[in-house]
Amino acid sequence: MTVNEELLQYALRNPQDALDQINKHECEANLIDFIKQGWETLEPGQKFVPGWGVQATCEHLQAVTDGEIRRLLINVPPGCTKSMTTSVFWPAWEWGPRNMPHNRYILAAHEQNLSIRDNVRSRDLMRGEWYEKHWGDKYGFKGDVNSRIYYENTRTGWRMASSVGSGLTGYRGDRLIIDDPHSIKKADSEAFREEVLRWFAETLPTRLNKASESAIVVIMQRVHERDVSGLILAEELGYEHLMLPMEFEKERACYSKVRPKYIQGADLVKVAWDTGTKVWYPDKYGTEERYLVDPRKKDGDLLWPERFDRDSTEALKKALRAWGGSYAEAGQLQQRPAPRGGGMFQKDDWQYVDRAPEGGKVVRGWDLAATDTKQNKSAAWTVGCKMRLVDGSVYIEDVDRRQVGPSAVEKMIKANAVKDGLQCVQDLPQDPGQAGKAQKLTIGKLLQGYKFQFSTESGSKEERAMPFAAQVEIHNVYLVRGRWNNSFINELSLHPNGQFKDQADAASRAYFALLRKKTKLVGVAPSVITD
Repeated sequence: MTVNEELLQYALRNPQDALDQINKHECEANLIDFIKQGWETLEPGQKFVPGWGVQATCEHLQAVTDGEIRRLLINVPPGCTKSMTTSVFWPAWEWGPRNMPHNRYILAAHEQNLSIRDNVRSRDLMRGEWYEKHWGDKYGFKGDVNSRIYYENTRTGWRMASSVGSGLTGYRGDRLIIDDPHSIKKADSEAFREEVLRWFAETLPTRLNKASESAIVVIMQRVHERDVSGLILAEELGYEHLMLPMEFEKERACYSKVRPKYIQGADLVKVAWDTGTKVWYPDKYGTEERYLVDPRKKDGDLLWPERFDRDSTEALKKALRAWGGSYAEAGQLQQRPAPRGGGMFQKDDWQYVDRAPEGGKVVRGWDLAATDTKQNKSAAWTVGCKMRLVDGSVYIEDVDRRQVGPSAVEKMIKANAVKDGLQCVQDLPQDPGQAGKAQKLTIGKLLQGYKFQFSTESGSKEERAMPFAAQVEIHNVYLVRGRWNNSFINELSLHPNGQFKDQADAASRAYFALLRKKTKLVGVAPSVITD
């Protein structure tokens, strides 16, 4: 009798045991099968609802386990079991089914209570009867080091629940799992966002156990252009990016080096990286071969209709808009920091002309910064926006945008004044206090012979942009075609949630300057109030 015949006979005599062994083998081979079979241990009252999006997440995490990926960024909507998959099941799968109990995990969320919750869930899974039966012989838990925050096993592995922003001094992990690094409530605060980014960029990389082997996994929904995801993508930090919006957008379809097992006949496709949109797109001049991992075909197709059907998706969108507006919906559901067509400034609302008409009033509004890009790549830009008002319509003729130091800013202002001519007013912001007076004197001397004026800023950036945005919305603003168009439109489409606001500030200043007579302003339409 051959070995296969012996196994067949055994299976016939012991069908339940044979099925159990098959299930165990499937769990050890695939993370998604481990989750399916272990789900009841943690959620006995809720049936696991399968979906290709969960499988995509599992296959990318499994690629980390197999050493194919060491940096992974996953953007998925809320409710897609991201924490259960990444922070609960995956570490337990590596310790037992994949026989990697030596792995050490640091789990961080924006609140430590969340990482503690998942620490406990994972331990409950590993202490459950089902897990103990199949992999209980791989390791045990140390009784003297077994708290909710930190516990160790008998094979030198451990797990620690931390929070984003903590020092982590003395600990180095093989897996650094960052699960929702930003608090939704604090995402609009630049100070809080920058604190998170500084921790992510400066502290986290130093906590890897082996720099050449250890992995960092970030899983989150987008909350702002300059969130952790935005930093990873903008700086091109080498993360594999799995991006799955709730509703499909063809132009943002996700491509990955991980082959999707849930797509029959998935083939490698030539793709190129678009530095503007931060997504891969197919092109005959593509530089890399990747798999299309999103099987959806039509715009609007849902990510997980078995769990979030059309009615529940619309209800979720309505709930998000009730507090955070269209930006909350776009970020948390669609994984981009602004609505598809733009937020305050819709991309389709801009009008184009080849040349602005003669006459009218012309102003170049300035937003000043003084940091060289060599010193700080994410520093603000100095921007001069030239705008003309003719017969009630607004024309933007030119935008000069540069990251330069203080002396270069002055040269930039003078060069534009010369280029714009004597009829164009250079409108500049004045800082309060003595420093503003000194700057005003310096620039005033620089612009002798040209028209210029100063005024202080008032109100928030969003409030200052609203009157100009209203003109864009009614299709009363025209862009003279130029190389600066795309950068200008893309930045304003993200306003006020974008990383940079310099072009929006310069345009808003120019628009107010067009309406100004003495010190009185009108923000509703291109008209002037006289005394």
